[in-house]
Amino acid sequence: MGMFTKEQLRQFISENNIQTAGDVQNALKNLFAETLQEFMEAELETHLGYAKHDTKNKKTSNSRNGKLPAKTVTTELGEVQVSTPRDREGSFEPQIVKKHQNDVSGIENQIISMYAKGMSTRDIQAHYNQVYGVDLSPTLVSNITDRILPLIEQWQNRPLQQVYAVVFMDAIHYKVRQDNAIVNKAAYMVIGIDLEGHKDVLGMWIGEHESSKFWLGVLNDLKSRGVKDILINCVDNLNGFSEAIAAVYPQTDVQKCIVHQIRNSMKHVPYKDMKAVAAALKPIYKAVNEQAAAAAMDEFEAVWAR
Repeated sequence: MGMFTKEQLRQFISENNIQTAGDVQNALKNLFAETLQEFMEAELETHLGYAKHDTKNKKTSNSRNGKLPAKTVTTELGEVQVSTPRDREGSFEPQIVKKHQNDVSGIENQIISMYAKGMSTRDIQAHYNQVYGVDLSPTLVSNITDRILPLIEQWQNRPLQQVYAVVFMDAIHYKVRQDNAIVNKAAYMVIGIDLEGHKDVLGMWIGEHESSKFWLGVLNDLKSRGVKDILINCVDNLNGFSEAIAAVYPQTDVQKCIVHQIRNSMKHVPYKDMKAVAAALKPIYKAVNEQAAAAAMDEFEAVWAR
């Protein structure tokens, strides 16, 4: 509407007897339908190469042949009626609203986006009905969301590079409703950095809870997808994790998360000493090399070793 002058807007309001926001919506919907119709007429004119009734410039045996029966098209303003113009030879293929297309609102992308954000089928139906006044069947919503499942499976099983410089492996824990109960789940995340320094999410897996046994399955999955070697594997202090890595990638160096290591160390420290011990541990983990770390460790033991 930014192309309209104030005078044109006043005329538009007057001609459509606009008094409420609903009137604006209906008027815009009608204007949009007329625009779609005119666009298809222009497409046909371009296809034929001459304007309507301009037979002097006609250089084709083809010609206009009325319109197809009106069809309902879903738009972001609601449902509108349009009639696709026809040509006698049947070679015209409109692009703005294709012959068998009944939606120009981007509904599929919107539904997939809402689905990805965790909205249920019922939520998506209610949203579309409230915003666009369109009733979507549960089957339609399911059919649209099901189309992304093969893409997800393809991504999950895509081939990976043979060698990764660093691979980070960790699990995110969350609660979800399942069978009318709230249960704990773990989303296993693997992020790799290749030899050129490019970062990529290698995969995501869902388990009941984090365990070294599940991680072993993840590691075998990576190997089956082409990963032959990992130089450094960064992980937390989960019991049995290092052994699982060694079973699949025996030459990989395991770098345990410093935060987890400090937390593990603090389990053995009285509460009154925690701040002081944490401060004393920092020089060890922030050391620039092994020699400096060993010297910091000696200083720590001299003060805190019991």
